[in-house]
Amino acid sequence: MKIKYLKWIAGIGVILSLILIIYANNKIEKASEKDVFYSVSEIPSNNVGLLLGTSKYLRSGKPNQYFENRITATVQLYKAGKIKNVVISGDHGKKNYNEPQDMKNELVKQGIPQESIYLDYAGFRTYDSVYRIKEIFGQTNFTIISQEFHNKRALYIAKSLNLHASGFNAKDVDAYNGFKTKVREKFARVKMLIDLAISKKPKYLGEKIEIK
Repeated sequence: MKIKYLKWIAGIGVILSLILIIYANNKIEKASEKDVFYSVSEIPSNNVGLLLGTSKYLRSGKPNQYFENRITATVQLYKAGKIKNVVISGDHGKKNYNEPQDMKNELVKQGIPQESIYLDYAGFRTYDSVYRIKEIFGQTNFTIISQEFHNKRALYIAKSLNLHASGFNAKDVDAYNGFKTKVREKFARVKMLIDLAISKKPKYLGEKIEIK
């Protein structure tokens, strides 16, 4: 009897989880569909681009296509005059792991001046990155740079925080290499709705940084 009860509880839990995932996904897709762009010529101009961080290499040691494609997208926007400055927001929680610095190094190699790049070392989550772009860097209008699925979640966060953002979609990776990331994204969208519902604050804030 006890085993049957536990199976029933587990089944209800699975069903509720699926409902939450579907609800969160539909809500985000609908709210952000008009604010994502693949075309450099069509996306609105902004003073600042918010480049969402990711690791330069995969655990296997191979180059991370998400990283490379986000760098390419950022350089395209900058060279087209669609953004004048870049805030790179990512994880630097460990001494030997520094997403913002790795991305900055690549951007400089590809022609973006160092003085146009600002680093946010406390972008541990997308929620933190979007929250901090206003609270630390003083931006209420900006362009988010990442892959489409990621941009849509970031745009939803921005709207919920009364910020005005557009998303520029970096090239995605192939289905095989991106499968795990896409699965995690489904759960991240549910977590995001919970964070917004409880008005969660970032792990760190800190001193304000002026962007010229």
